[in-house]
Amino acid sequence: MALKDIKGVGPRALTLLSKIGINTVDDLVTHYPFRYEFLVRGNLAETNDGDHIIIDGKIESSPILVRFKAGLNKMNFRLVTASGVVGVSIFNRAFLKSQLTVGTTVTVIGKFDKPKNVITASEIKMESLSNKVKIEPVYHLTSGLTNKNMALYINMALLSQSKEIHDSIPLKYQEKYNFSNKRLALNIVHNPPSKEKLKEAMIRLKYEELFEFMFKINYLKEENKKANSGIARSIDESKVDEFIAHLPYELTKDQVTAVNTIIKDLESPNRMNRLLQGDVGSGKTIVSFIAMYANYLSGYQSALMAPTEILATQHFSNLKDIFKDYNLNMALLTGSTPKKEKDLIYEELKNGDVDIIVGTHALIQDDVTYHNLGLVITDEQHRFGVNQRANLQNKGQKPDTLYMSATPIPRTYALTIYGDMDVSTIKTRPKGRKKIKTVVRTNKEIKDVLEMMYEELKQGHQIYVIAPLIEESENNQNSSLTNVNDLKEKMTLAFGSKYKIDLVHGKMASAAKELIMNEFLQNKVQILISTTVIEVGVDVPNATMMVIFNAERFGLSTLHQLRGRVGRSELQSSCILISDNDTKRLEIMENTNDGFEISEEDFKLRGHGDLFGTKQSGDMTFKIADLKADYKILLQAREDSLEYLLDKETDANKLRLIGTIIHS
Repeated sequence: MALKDIKGVGPRALTLLSKIGINTVDDLVTHYPFRYEFLVRGNLAETNDGDHIIIDGKIESSPILVRFKAGLNKMNFRLVTASGVVGVSIFNRAFLKSQLTVGTTVTVIGKFDKPKNVITASEIKMESLSNKVKIEPVYHLTSGLTNKNMALYINMALLSQSKEIHDSIPLKYQEKYNFSNKRLALNIVHNPPSKEKLKEAMIRLKYEELFEFMFKINYLKEENKKANSGIARSIDESKVDEFIAHLPYELTKDQVTAVNTIIKDLESPNRMNRLLQGDVGSGKTIVSFIAMYANYLSGYQSALMAPTEILATQHFSNLKDIFKDYNLNMALLTGSTPKKEKDLIYEELKNGDVDIIVGTHALIQDDVTYHNLGLVITDEQHRFGVNQRANLQNKGQKPDTLYMSATPIPRTYALTIYGDMDVSTIKTRPKGRKKIKTVVRTNKEIKDVLEMMYEELKQGHQIYVIAPLIEESENNQNSSLTNVNDLKEKMTLAFGSKYKIDLVHGKMASAAKELIMNEFLQNKVQILISTTVIEVGVDVPNATMMVIFNAERFGLSTLHQLRGRVGRSELQSSCILISDNDTKRLEIMENTNDGFEISEEDFKLRGHGDLFGTKQSGDMTFKIADLKADYKILLQAREDSLEYLLDKETDANKLRLIGTIIHS
């Protein structure tokens, strides 16, 4: 059945429904209410000023209609209720005037102004309340489409016997959890008979949505295992152990676990598709270096792609240092590599004379051909587009792939975004790293902050200073926000006579940013003022202080990433968050340095929308489920969907689910 075949849905309704993404009958019946009105009689005496109230009574006075310019209008009348007389105002409902006669019983829904004893009504119903709770769904609408019409269209669609409603929950799990069928659950959600029945129906529909999603993720993961036959290597693990034993530091327990897992992946005939996630400074990079060494021992080339030239250069420098006593040929390829050198690197890569190549997205240019690329590593993977990562993977004959991310991801989020990857997590910090001392200060305490900065500078250390804006004109509505240009003037006034101060921000050319960052790395600049462009970047072991202005403007995960730019050595480091409000939330930063704990808190506060400052790819929108609120349902749906997928028995429902994945 098409949407146009639903009784009451004419051409105008079709246009309006299309505006809010409803183009099919399935779209219509799964256009769930975003909230419910629980129509239970309120009491004027017990309602606070500004509260939402639902109350019924008899109209005591004839409505007075006041008309304004531009066709706007307002009606006022008095209502006698069981708890007293109250004034009622309602805007732009002149068409109701003839029905609102003295003595008529109505129900008023609106906001109560207690001092004026007036309800500003959002809705007036021509009926009284019963003593039972009545639950009315409230839908997202568009101009010209009423809540009443939306409810009518949905119920007409549900009444249609010719509409097949697909139930994706296998009978086994319907019986296990005592779920109703989908048609009944949809009826209850759109026409709730009670709070208890509504809750049951919502859990059932949320489970189904998450079951379908996790079935898709699990199916893709299993198919990747089958289709992605990779390189079955032979690795001399004794040489890997010997290499690890000669490192100038001892690996943490989590690093050892990650290394062992990656080596098993490399030796497996299946193609590795693994995310290595770890907190800032947890030691992911050395794990990736060990992986490249193991790959080299098996006779294959490795490619490490970083998001910036300066980070690529740092990786290359560290690789040369780590492998100075080993016979590995390495090269660095970036956008600024001279053409003559580029051509030579292209030739050596093609001939197999380069064992490890490090670079930016210069590694995926058409001119680059690899001899036998066996391992692809993408650092700060969320900084690259899906196509960029795929282009590097496609450069070899099904190379193994390792993604690295310093953005700790709540387990809930990882199950969905990275559901088709294997995940290794490093939580333990390398020995010798001190906890970064974090304090929240107000603008009134700026003198103390400057004194703390001066103490660090006197010891020869360097400082990052962060502002939310580049220039004042970026946010005319809030002149209290700090911008980097103002900060540079103020910092120059305070410290410019003795110390070099510079700034970087997102509007600068890449070459200019790289130059200043290099000067900071070499301690030619002592105070670096920046926006969040340094959130992910180079290690500057001598940088021991991070000062963040208007800290309330940043998510906790972003603040943690920024803080992670200091504390990169055995020197004691600190982070100062300057804010005049939202300090209770910021206290979380004072209490913990654990990025995973912080990301969970951020997840609770902000939901799954934009935890990392940049939207992640992948369909993360659900019609009724909420990853934050429905985490337990998600875990159960994940477990059940995998069990159902791996069950050798195939039914029509499983075939339909697989078909939707294949054709999506």
